[in-house]
Formats: sequence, C-alpha cells, structure tokens
Amino acid sequence: MEMEMEMEAPGAGEDGGGVDVISDLPDDLLGEIITLLPTKDGARTQILASRWRHLWSSSPLNLDCRGLVKHRLHLHGVVSRILASHPGPGRSFWFDIYDFTGLGATECVLLQMNATMDEWLRSAALCDLQELHLSYCLWYRVPAPISRLSTASLRVATITRCNLPDSTAVQGLRFPQLKQLTLEMVSISERSLHHMIAWCPALERLLLDHTFGFRCVRIDSLSLRSISVHVKSSGGNELKFGELVIENAPCLESLLHLDQSGYHLHISVISAPKLETLRYLSNFTKISFGSAVIQGSRVDSPTAVVRTVKILVVDMHILSLDTVINLMGFFPCMEKLHIECSLHSFQAGPTNAWRRRKQMNLIGPLDIPLKTIMLEQYRGTKSQVSFLTFFVLNARLLQLMTLGIRTKDNSQEFLAEQRRKLQLENRVSTDARFYFTTDRYIRNY
Repeated sequence: MEMEMEMEAPGAGEDGGGVDVISDLPDDLLGEIITLLPTKDGARTQILASRWRHLWSSSPLNLDCRGLVKHRLHLHGVVSRILASHPGPGRSFWFDIYDFTGLGATECVLLQMNATMDEWLRSAALCDLQELHLSYCLWYRVPAPISRLSTASLRVATITRCNLPDSTAVQGLRFPQLKQLTLEMVSISERSLHHMIAWCPALERLLLDHTFGFRCVRIDSLSLRSISVHVKSSGGNELKFGELVIENAPCLESLLHLDQSGYHLHISVISAPKLETLRYLSNFTKISFGSAVIQGSRVDSPTAVVRTVKILVVDMHILSLDTVINLMGFFPCMEKLHIECSLHSFQAGPTNAWRRRKQMNLIGPLDIPLKTIMLEQYRGTKSQVSFLTFFVLNARLLQLMTLGIRTKDNSQEFLAEQRRKLQLENRVSTDARFYFTTDRYIRNY
C-alpha cells in the first residue's frame, strides 16, 4: 500500500536521538498493538523501520472501510489491494455499502457489490474472522451477501439495514463461537431468525433493534445472558415484532425493553432462573411470569413473587408510589430502582401522599430492600417530593439516591430547598448519600 504521511520511529525525539524502546517488544505483542490501530495507521507501521516491515502482514487484519480513503471512488480498489496483500487471518471487518456508493445505491449496484463481497469474504485475509460489522441497503429487495458469513471463529456480528429473507443462505448459517449478535433495521422471517439464534450455541448477548418481518421470538438458549429489544413499526405489510417468549434461558441475567416509541410488546418469562435486571415500559409492555401479569400500573399476582430480580428499570408515564410498592411486593429482593420519567410526567399525576398504615402493611418497615434509587427529570414537584420522602424516611438499607435535574436548577438555593423538602436530615439510613446531577443520561444498567 502507498503511504500518505511520514512517521518517526517510535521513541524518537525531535533531534532524532530518542531511544526506540517499543521495537524491543516481542513480535506477538507488537502485532496485537498493530491490530488494535485503525486500518490506515496499522498499515503505515511498515515504514517505521525494517524491524516493523513484516509485522502488519503477520498480524491479524483489522479492516475498517470507514474513513479509509478521501474519495469514495478509490475505496473499492484500496480494499481489494489490502485483501490481496495480507495473508490473514482477519480480526475484524467493517463494511457499510454507503461508504462505497453514497446515496446512489441502486439494485444493479447492489447486485454487483454482492459479487464483490462474496469474493472478499472468501479471501485468505478474512479467514478466521472474529468480528464483522455489515451495513447494507434495506430499501431494495436485494438480499444481503450472507452466504459467506458462516465462520467457526466469529465472535461478534452486527448486521444493519439488511434483507435476510427466508432462504437457503440463511438456513445454512453456522456461528458456533458467536457471543454477540446485533440485528438493526433488519428484515428477517420468523423461521430464519429462530434458525440463526439456534445455530449460535455460545451466544451471550442478543440485540434486536428495529428489526421486523416476524411477529414472535421464542428464546430457548442455554448460553444467552442478555437480551435487548427495541420495537418499531415496520410500515407497509411487514409483520411487526410484538411478542417475546423466554421459554428456557438458564443463564439469562438481563432483559431490557429499550423501546420508547409507543409500540406494545408482550413479554412472557417461562424459565429464566437467573434473571436479575429487568427494564420495561409501564404503558407499553405486558410482562407475564407464569400466571402473574404486570401491565401498566397493575400487578396481577395475588401470591406469586419473583425473587431473582435485583435491578428494575421502569419508564413511568405517571410517577406512582402505589405502583412501585406493588412492584416491590412482586420483586421482594429488588435492590436498585431506576425510574425513567417522560419530560412531562412531573406536571400531572397523583400526589403520592403516602398512607403509612396501608402501605407499610404491604411491605413492613424493615422489608424495603432498596439500596439505590435513581429518578430522572426531577423538578421538585409535590408528587415527586412525596414519592421520594417515603423512601428517605422508611428505607433503612438505602445507600444512594440520584436525582437528575436541569442545568438551570443547579444552584445552591434550589438544592438547599430540595434537601429541606426531602427531609434528608431525618433519613432513616444514616449512611445514605444523595446526589443531584445535570447529566442528561444517568442510567447505568
């Protein structure tokens, strides 16, 4: 490859008298460093010194087509030359069709690109590939070039804006070591999706983001630890994702419904004995644990409880203490509560004036397990203050309360007033800490 910039030898000072310490490192360690560099920089290490000339070609290839060249027309040739000159194996391959075609992608161009991609994926430089990021064009009914995606070494796969029809190509995919799979804005049939998940026996993380073409996803996996879903209407006559069934997931720890666009999802948890983190939308999610059902502000479960859930993240349109107390009764081991409020939720809703006798009969003064409470969009309204004061004065195990405020409210006067309203001096947990933050996102689940 032709290099476009001059580089000094590592460790060289301005007068050229520096000591090259990096070159004394073993080849395998230098190779790891080169592989982690952007593609341009990794290739340019060949001009540093004779000691470095063979290292790029003997290191696993990191081929990222993003920003590789200044002019789009040159990208095809540059990628082809890299693949021809590198003997492999491949570490990662980042490909976005718009880096090659811009907005001029047509069905004819996509078909030509399919043939090129098929050739590239068969090259020795991409053998034993560990990480693949493929972004194609969803707007034409041209199937993405997936026939060569199967590889025994692949660990991470992100597939974006692709059509994956119910075809023999999808049915033939095998990812025996894949640990992380992301499908974003992908059109795929229910049968193909289930086949893809089934043939990932080591899969630990699954993200379905704006993916459609199916109605229901059934999870039967011995390896999955995290499932995240983001539902969005597909438009047209495409089927919309509306039901997630966890049939058998013995290792599942995190189940997150990330959607906030108002499309309903029904989640059924049949067997997930290690589920610790749960996020759902109170207005748009229906969750079933066996015969028990959570929907909106109702918890329909006279006797059943789920003791594994320790972290609950809930998007509440209306902040309701009664709802949270019902949830604590259903999740009696919940230690962390993160409430995401809409921008206008603080303007309406109940007063949250708590009725000690009624509510403490439900949970008992020593039975509030919460250690962490996080509330977004805190404005200091009467409803919010009453809600939080209940925990300030009754949660004996409370360790941390974090409240998200606006930048304009970040003043000594406002904060002092809120500490007084929340009765922080009278907190029942003397070790509890209280933070007000202007960070836009305080979520860390």
